[in-house]
Amino acid sequence: MEGSLKELAEYRLARAKEMLAASQSNLEIGQYKTSLNRSYYAVFHAMRSANALKEYDSSKHSGVIAFFTKEYLKTEVLDRGLAAIIKDSSLCREKSDYDDFYIAGKAEAEEQLRNAQYFVKKIEEYVIVAGKKV
Repeated sequence: MEGSLKELAEYRLARAKEMLAASQSNLEIGQYKTSLNRSYYAVFHAMRSANALKEYDSSKHSGVIAFFTKEYLKTEVLDRGLAAIIKDSSLCREKSDYDDFYIAGKAEAEEQLRNAQYFVKKIEEYVIVAGKKV
């Protein structure tokens, strides 16, 4: 079981990186709403990666976020500033996915991608170290 937790965390981290690449590609062709969506999912899969090390998952986004926040941010295992990235990326995804007349801009998509890249990098650094202990 121990090795499989690390493998699951690494698999989810790879998914996060796939989402970063997709966000970048969408940004380059002017699909800003889709880029925002993919940036959010990069953050989401990165959270699921860290959560896997504690044997937690949820079928609800709110569950994934709440557990990650409780276990990693409130305890300051990871920088509490990551909470702002989670909140912003979630709001951007909700607006771009569900608000019929929402217009996503290039600057917003670029900022969300940069934030997602930073978030994934921080989670990857954690998973590498914590994964050795699992």
